[in-house]
Amino acid sequence: MIRAGIIGATGYTGLELLRILENHPGVRLEWVTSESYAGVELEEYCPALRRRIHCTLRKQELAEWAREVDVVFLALPHGLAMDYVPFLLEATRVIDLGADFRIQNIDIYEKHYHLEHRAKSLVNEAVYGIPEIYRSTIRTAMLIANPGCYPTSVIIPLYPFLREGIRFRSVVIDSKSGVSGAGKKATEDVHFCEVDENFKAYKVGEHRHQPEIEEKLGQWGEIESLTFVPHLLPLKRGILSTIYLDLIDDVGEETLWITWQKYFAEEPWVRILPRGKFPELKWVLGSNFIDMSLKKLGKGKVVVISAIDNLTKGASGQAVQNMNVMFGLNEKTGLPVTVLYP
Repeated sequence: MIRAGIIGATGYTGLELLRILENHPGVRLEWVTSESYAGVELEEYCPALRRRIHCTLRKQELAEWAREVDVVFLALPHGLAMDYVPFLLEATRVIDLGADFRIQNIDIYEKHYHLEHRAKSLVNEAVYGIPEIYRSTIRTAMLIANPGCYPTSVIIPLYPFLREGIRFRSVVIDSKSGVSGAGKKATEDVHFCEVDENFKAYKVGEHRHQPEIEEKLGQWGEIESLTFVPHLLPLKRGILSTIYLDLIDDVGEETLWITWQKYFAEEPWVRILPRGKFPELKWVLGSNFIDMSLKKLGKGKVVVISAIDNLTKGASGQAVQNMNVMFGLNEKTGLPVTVLYP
């Protein structure tokens, strides 16, 4: 039985971790923490967990607690995990759902997050946590940098093409996210009256996930131009990314489909839809699946569409998938396969 702890259990990703781990047959939750609700019974804070998970939220005083567990999930806002990770790694393995260890270029991280990185020596030790790509290094990693939700929806579908030498003149990523992607902290931009019956682009050309996408895709091939524009949907959860590719060499649509099948046919959480079918949020919400499809529109012009639940495959579900890989379990163990429909 894997002994697990969660730091930051009352945010959206922390609560999603609880939803998933309470049904995981190979995990025993030893403790959960909350800086804001320390001393409160978890079922009092979240009545949905009543008669399911019995524990008291603790303060984040972890020097001894880290030795009680085999893995710690960090579900904290960016800029905080870097203070916990150095001493946690002395006692246990860590899966960080935040951004502090995702970007290997520290200058780029500090520029886009407006922070000085306080654990620079550990950045190169972190393994980027997309199991479909980095499975072999995840198995032995002590520190996992769980990817951002937008990057997950983009990197998985484009990775096989770059690995096969297919070159892009330009990539235009048009992504739409539910409001939970902004986290639980209240701001005017995510106020109900600002979001309901509205639809807008935000942080155009300056979203923090763009350098993460550029760095990872850049490992496998050169992209002359990449544009990423996120949008906010009046929905609670889900991401749909429409990715416009301008190929340098005119590659046939059949080749692109065969390439996906070559890389993902055996992947339990990647669903390549039949030709002519395109992903919809309602068929992935609440599950750990990424649905993908594509269509060639003309010479060198290809549209790729993907859909994920940003809190599951885009965060907590992928974190548990990483844990399964780290501890030698089947990657499907304990993860939700059914969707929240309607």
